[in-house]
Amino acid sequence: MRPITGDDDVAIEPGLAIVDPHHHLWDGIAALGPKGGRFYHAPDLLADLGAGHRIVQTVAIECHAHYREDGPASLRPVGETAFFLASAEGASPGLCAGIVGHADLRLGDAVTPVLEAHAAAGNGRFRGIRHSANWDGDPVFEAWPRRPSPGLLADTGFRAGFARLAPLGLSFDAWIFHPQIGELANLAAAFPDTAIILDHVGGLLGIGGHGTRPAETFAAWRDGMGKLAARPNALVKIGGLGMPFGGSPLHMREPPASVAELVEAWRPVVETCVELFGAERCMFESNFPVDSATCSYVRLWNAFKRISARWSTDERTALFSGTARRAYRLPDADTAISPPAAARAARDPS
Repeated sequence: MRPITGDDDVAIEPGLAIVDPHHHLWDGIAALGPKGGRFYHAPDLLADLGAGHRIVQTVAIECHAHYREDGPASLRPVGETAFFLASAEGASPGLCAGIVGHADLRLGDAVTPVLEAHAAAGNGRFRGIRHSANWDGDPVFEAWPRRPSPGLLADTGFRAGFARLAPLGLSFDAWIFHPQIGELANLAAAFPDTAIILDHVGGLLGIGGHGTRPAETFAAWRDGMGKLAARPNALVKIGGLGMPFGGSPLHMREPPASVAELVEAWRPVVETCVELFGAERCMFESNFPVDSATCSYVRLWNAFKRISARWSTDERTALFSGTARRAYRLPDADTAISPPAAARAARDPS
């Protein structure tokens, strides 16, 4: 095991290259609170990327931001891809090196022009689609924002649209809740040639009825993850553990969680994912700014580094950069993304 010591707010192992495969850029989502849902554009992201860890590439994930305000409804999400690309202009090449947008896959074959428009707007960076399916029947979710319909992953129209991804070389990001992981495994079996990237460890729930029986809930999540891991076209992002649906007492706590507390809370989930999928099919993610409601960017990556400290160099390379780079077809990169000089001066006037 690597000896790792130091201040929680100082990046440990600062030379370790990281690809952050999941962040958002948006004008804010009030439902996520003053930290997790705050205004977050490229300068805010760059300040986090430059806080001490060696982030060499990022992947921007759709979040219903900056859609076009006119034109056909099906094409309005393409505005977000254009926004991500514009956000990266003038910055280090690794910023938003990959882009995942939204398209309504229920359009079936008619989704093809939307996918092609995303690819054109992404100028070589567009990598895939996320069509969120996170639905649960617990009453606590009745007022959930943008709640999708149940059974979306098995919907005939959705699957017809899903079938258009692989021919265009696109992957699918899955945002679901843990009782739906079996449904995703069925989708993965039906489309073995489409890479499916499970976001946020499958949405392990800890609120509502799920929060009253944590051992049973964890066992059900693990069972679902085992079924998905049997599908070689499925990968998993390890993160999103600081969101409100998880029911963690560390969410929005003041003072914020220490790295030791994060390690204790997150270790069982992280270790289970790596055990079931193998490091070569797992990748750490920040899910910023959403997870900033639980901890800072520095503490998040410090926690992941501590949890993985006993694993081999090859395993850690996969978890911190290799799997993400392969999953999102990113070019090799070694130069850390740095904030502009003005942002650095504002953060450290000395």
